[in-house]
Amino acid sequence: MSALEEMVRPSLARIVAPGDGYAPDREEYWGSGFFIAPGWLLTCAHVVGKGGAAVWRSGNAVGVTWQGGKTTGEVVLAKPRPEEPDGARGSWRFPDIALVRVRGAEDAPCVWLSDRAPTIPALVSLHGWSRQTGDLGMRHGIGQASALDGKALLLTGQTPVEGVSGGPVVDLRHGAVIGMNKGRGRHEGAAVPITALRELYDVRGGEILHTVMGAHDLHHLGRFNDPAAGADWTRTQTRLRAPGAHGLDPGLRVRLYGHFAHLPPPGGPGEVMHLVHEVKSRVVQEDYRSPIEHDPRTWREGAGLLHGLRDPGDHDHGGRPELALDAVLLYAAKVARHAALDHPADVDRDRLRDFTAWITEQATLSARQAIREDIDALLDRLSEETLRTPATVPTAARTPSRARADVLVDVGEPVYGERYPLSVKLLYDGQDVTPLYSNDQGVRRDELHQYLREPLAEALRLGDRGEHLAAVEAFLPRRLFDVPLDDWRIGADDAWDDADLFDEQSMPLGLRRVVVIRDRRRNARPASPEWRRRWAGMANRPLSAGPLRGEATAQGHPETGRPEGRMAAYGRLSGMDDACVPVHCGPVGSGPGFDAMAAALAAGHPLVLWRRDGHDHEACREFHVQAGQLLGLAGGAEGLHRQVRELRIRVSDPDTAEGLVGDIAVLFDPPDRPPHGTEPMQPPLMAAPDT
Repeated sequence: MSALEEMVRPSLARIVAPGDGYAPDREEYWGSGFFIAPGWLLTCAHVVGKGGAAVWRSGNAVGVTWQGGKTTGEVVLAKPRPEEPDGARGSWRFPDIALVRVRGAEDAPCVWLSDRAPTIPALVSLHGWSRQTGDLGMRHGIGQASALDGKALLLTGQTPVEGVSGGPVVDLRHGAVIGMNKGRGRHEGAAVPITALRELYDVRGGEILHTVMGAHDLHHLGRFNDPAAGADWTRTQTRLRAPGAHGLDPGLRVRLYGHFAHLPPPGGPGEVMHLVHEVKSRVVQEDYRSPIEHDPRTWREGAGLLHGLRDPGDHDHGGRPELALDAVLLYAAKVARHAALDHPADVDRDRLRDFTAWITEQATLSARQAIREDIDALLDRLSEETLRTPATVPTAARTPSRARADVLVDVGEPVYGERYPLSVKLLYDGQDVTPLYSNDQGVRRDELHQYLREPLAEALRLGDRGEHLAAVEAFLPRRLFDVPLDDWRIGADDAWDDADLFDEQSMPLGLRRVVVIRDRRRNARPASPEWRRRWAGMANRPLSAGPLRGEATAQGHPETGRPEGRMAAYGRLSGMDDACVPVHCGPVGSGPGFDAMAAALAAGHPLVLWRRDGHDHEACREFHVQAGQLLGLAGGAEGLHRQVRELRIRVSDPDTAEGLVGDIAVLFDPPDRPPHGTEPMQPPLMAAPDT
């Protein structure tokens, strides 16, 4: 056996029907699995799904047999799960992954999981159990990971055989598990890339993965530090390295990840990627934003994006490989400081002190002087008092921050009849854009939420940074201005009404974050002088309300009769004070409201408030009164976000909704878009309805 195969074998497990028998030939065999942390097993969802409804309802319904014994395990996380646990066994689309807790298997050796997406092409070994030759036994083969096609890792050469589904795929060059066998087609096999673990963080209970991944890294650090432990992944990876190789060697890496394991986990991928981008920009001395957006969920994955760093401008000499170690050490210092200042109550001060001492020692030994000085400056700010006292660090001591990026939802003019093309992008600092999703064929108006739900959820995870939440800006055709984007939910449909399922993901978007509508057509051209003048005039002035439609009465309800013409509306709206915001009690995506909105945009109005739903005379009078109060409390354009969010929260609560008019929509369309997310998420004031 090769050294890698020797280490993989004790980590393999057979997934079988639960029972008391120990003889392999008498077991009802389902598939393979492998230990990734003490007492934690990874396999395919379709493997455990062979147990039917009992797997999804029972706490211990999966039989697990490994080199050290046999017991039953519990499926803790899985994606996908059958829609009906009592019905069919489900459609096992990607990621087809399940995490099983195996109590009593805490001594089982564990594989080393790669900290980044696989480098393609890669020579790989495939492992698992199979009955292909008649008897149930371990199988091992060599193949090639030839492509990463969306969520699938494609395998050629020796592809998975029946039964090895759920077994590991090992990168033979780097000595790391990069995937999990899923199945085979006519000419090639398919594996689940190990980065699919990230998708389990987003299912209910997914936060347990932070504990599992920390246990994974501490397991490998413990084996590396124990000479009596026998063969271990870290030493084998060291032997696989080319002589004289630069960068982060496996021994340093396992120690670094051991320190990371004791820190509070990141709040989301936005926190990790913000630090990664800062480090890249500093080390290579340019704005080094990757055109590919990553989705890291752990501090170790952030380091994984850096330890292969090269200078993109040095094409002739293969880059400067020493940059990678500089980058990883600077990143480690930033992570330590972030944990101390942003999560002071959750940090073990003794372990943090050990971590910072280790970073300083490694920087002194290996980093270039400029990076060493950066690291010293970062860690010197973590005074002894900060490291000793688990008190909240004063806000003034923290680095000013905002959301890592905001989310742009761009819906184009209809094509192929009434189908609207879509795209979702991240916007950094109001300037740089990274595309995440597009659908050029378009979808029907009633399908917008369905198709945008998952891309929006992914974009918001990547844009959020701690308590600073990404804003959602929807660039829409005017006919879609009444689409209730702020009322969309990205979580399960039934979670809003179920107290057991209710969480921040189940709430409508507009209850947590800034959600605004922008005019797609106007933003495609240079800003007009009127538009710029009005935005400057309302930036820091008290706002007032005026009717969007000229035929409205003093109470805001349109009188019967002929609607105001478009040019007459343009003249009237042009004459409004710059700090006066047009308000309308009715939809603006069709009918008289549509023409009035067109006139307001031509007159340069960057803010408009309206009510999307049906209404009567009394409700319109209340709406205009409340809109005037809301604008008066805003104190300027930027203050409007908080007031609108508080109103939406009060309207959504039956105890505070009485007398309030909901379904409010906001056009917030500045000509020079400022970054949102500069204020942290705060609880609403919950002012009384009549204030």
